[in-house]
Amino acid sequence: MYAVIKTGGKQYSVKVGDTLKVEKLAGEVGETLTLSEVLYLGGDSPKAGAPVVDGASVAAEVVAHGKHAHIKGYTYKAKKHTHRSFGHRQMFTQIKITGISA
Repeated sequence: MYAVIKTGGKQYSVKVGDTLKVEKLAGEVGETLTLSEVLYLGGDSPKAGAPVVDGASVAAEVVAHGKHAHIKGYTYKAKKHTHRSFGHRQMFTQIKITGISA
């Protein structure tokens, strides 16, 4: 059985045992989270939500928090002698899927 969930404005296809990095979620390491925005349940009897499947949820355990790789950016305005460089590191939460309930 697998599920398509939505978190942090992105969609992920997950099954039990998967580990993935998602946008930062509130929760301590080792804590269990319940993700209730399930868009699709696949398997023997698939269910599609409109927009979410009623009563479905995905249980996940928080493995770690961290930052993604550094992204460098540079902006300038031609003929104005204006330029600026900047960097960004997006926060993430690494989770492990422990259960899918319909």
